[in-house]
Amino acid sequence: MLKLLIVVLILGAVIYALVRLVQGKGPGGSGRSPAKPIRPVAPDDDADFLRDLDRKRRQRDDSDS
Repeated sequence: MLKLLIVVLILGAVIYALVRLVQGKGPGGSGRSPAKPIRPVAPDDDADFLRDLDRKRRQRDDSDS
């Protein structure tokens, strides 16, 4: 009975190690780092948008004068 328990434990450990290896997480490693979440860029965060906005405002102010 003890031999069967040892075989089951060893088989379980081997299957666990194989599953972790297939998932890309090496033995003891955490695998790939989590992906950085994509943050949407609002128009007021975009440097090109703000530059263009300033240019249009200056053109409008120049044409009014």
